[in-house]
Amino acid sequence: MGHVNAFGAVTAELARAAGELAASRSELEFEDEPPPRRLAPQAAAIAATVTQGDDAEIGMGRFVLLHDPAGQEAWAGQYRVIGYIRAELEPEIAADQLIGEVGWSWLTEALAARGAGYDNISGTVTTAVTEGFGTKRGEPVSTGFELRASWSPAAGPDGQPEIGGHVAAWCDALCTAAGLPPLAPGVAALKPPHRRPRP
Repeated sequence: MGHVNAFGAVTAELARAAGELAASRSELEFEDEPPPRRLAPQAAAIAATVTQGDDAEIGMGRFVLLHDPAGQEAWAGQYRVIGYIRAELEPEIAADQLIGEVGWSWLTEALAARGAGYDNISGTVTTAVTEGFGTKRGEPVSTGFELRASWSPAAGPDGQPEIGGHVAAWCDALCTAAGLPPLAPGVAALKPPHRRPRP
């Protein structure tokens, strides 16, 4: 299989996985995004938005798949995933002094649960507290959460990554950060609890 055809097959699996996830969680919406052009010879990207019942956005993320047929030393392979997640945390979760470690575990545990093998994972977790003063003093305190990560998906039996599990794990972590309960297999999504829309 040529490099172009191989990457096309992997990106087709990415699109299929996004479609299945959107069908299983009504709160998830996907759209294609322009991929970065300088990081690898081939790339694909999708964006996801998590909304609540009144269509208020409670989380968003971006999933980028990079492919270099020659490989790159830091990747340990031909493929690299870049994942980004942003959400507003509930106050009691944001107050946890270990929120960085907890937030990071949302991704690594999701990858393990989905059976998505990987190498050379790295990333950061950032939280930012927004507190109003002056005429905004009465506004509720909010805590923004951002996770940025990259990892090399393990190759499957045909030498290509089974990217569907990685997309699903990224979405699981995004939904967790946005405050949605996990879905049990075969169970339809429930309406998420009401949360204040971000200004």
